Amino acid sequence: MASTVTTEPSKDSSASSRPGYGQLLRTRGAWTFLLPGFAARQPFAMLTLSIVLLVQHTTGSYGAAGAAAAVTGVSMALCAPSSGRLADRYGQRAVLIPGVLVHTASGIALTVLALAHAPLWALFAAAVPTGASVPQIGPMVRARWGVKLKGSPLMTTAAAFESVTDELTFVFGPLLATALCTAVNPAAGLIAEAALTLLGGLLFAAQKSTQPQVAPAGHKHVEHASALRVPGVRVLIATFLGIGSVFGGMQVSLAAFSESIGEPGLNGVLYGTFAAGNMLSGLVCGAIAWKAAPQRRMTVAYAALALVASGLWAAHSVPVLAGLGLLVGVCIAPALITGYTLVEGLVPAGARTEAFTWLTGAVALGQAAAVTVAGRLEDSVGDGAGFLVPMGGTVPALAVLLALRSRLATRPRAHTVARGVGHREPVTVD
Repeated sequence: MASTVTTEPSKDSSASSRPGYGQLLRTRGAWTFLLPGFAARQPFAMLTLSIVLLVQHTTGSYGAAGAAAAVTGVSMALCAPSSGRLADRYGQRAVLIPGVLVHTASGIALTVLALAHAPLWALFAAAVPTGASVPQIGPMVRARWGVKLKGSPLMTTAAAFESVTDELTFVFGPLLATALCTAVNPAAGLIAEAALTLLGGLLFAAQKSTQPQVAPAGHKHVEHASALRVPGVRVLIATFLGIGSVFGGMQVSLAAFSESIGEPGLNGVLYGTFAAGNMLSGLVCGAIAWKAAPQRRMTVAYAALALVASGLWAAHSVPVLAGLGLLVGVCIAPALITGYTLVEGLVPAGARTEAFTWLTGAVALGQAAAVTVAGRLEDSVGDGAGFLVPMGGTVPALAVLLALRSRLATRPRAHTVARGVGHREPVTVD
């Protein structure tokens, strides 16, 4: 049986046979990054919906709104892994501070252009840096947990806790964005997102003591292998693309459905119900001491997600849509949690922030494609056609997962992978 040897044993690494949230939250120093991390990631749940609502208001087209949001998502998906790789190499603070400044300025520019009824190409030009500079707070928090727990059984609980935290933001974020855009001003959501990103991002960056250490100055020549070289990470990227299609397809389609029945404010409630199902399911997943292998849990959870998501297009009433949305949320959480948990066993510590950003970027890319396709379907076909997008994204991803699930099997590593660095990192031995 593999065991973990460290030069400095820590109480943070110990865990009972049934780890729980209480034990996780008693981890020394955890609250110093959890609280500012929660504040910093809150705007992420507001960004896409705020863009959709603002651009739809100024152009009258869900297709244009979805396209602008898609450009933001694609930019984030393409740039997030580079951001994670830079954070692994130079430190999170060095990446965060310039990132939040650029994001704030770009978000304000996009808002001004939309209100000025600028052409779509100009909105795209502002959407690119807005998405490219989205701070990767979730992956950075997960990387900090990895440093604190160092292979402890609490890592599964931490992954569940982070999923719940993400979904808690997706409960409040859409509600806040919808309320600001419909009751205050169509631009209020995006302005609030930019302001919260600036404040929360700088507060999180100030927590220097808990960020993962980077290689000393004398070892900057060390080559860092990309997390994308790990076959299991590529499989997870495919599955997370499908998860992103659910988020994006539901965001546009729920907004269009609410508008079609004359209750635009209902959009935030319906999306919040979906996110609440995700959050509650995540809480339960983190409280269970799982005996099944994570790759098996991933397969079962994803199959359930694809099945339920395939029924969304048939819902034409508020109660049915709310119920199905709740079930979709319940199914997403186990897949997300297990995917992030698998990263710890698949990827060496020095590349985990990058790995997490690949997964986050995959969700964003899937979401970007979904909002584009769903927007065009709602404009050209209507009648809930956008709800076909979650099925179109999850079913092919499930096929990939079933065909390549063996690549998700974690194997013990006999040594650290960073060449030229002394063995001061935890080393797994047989």
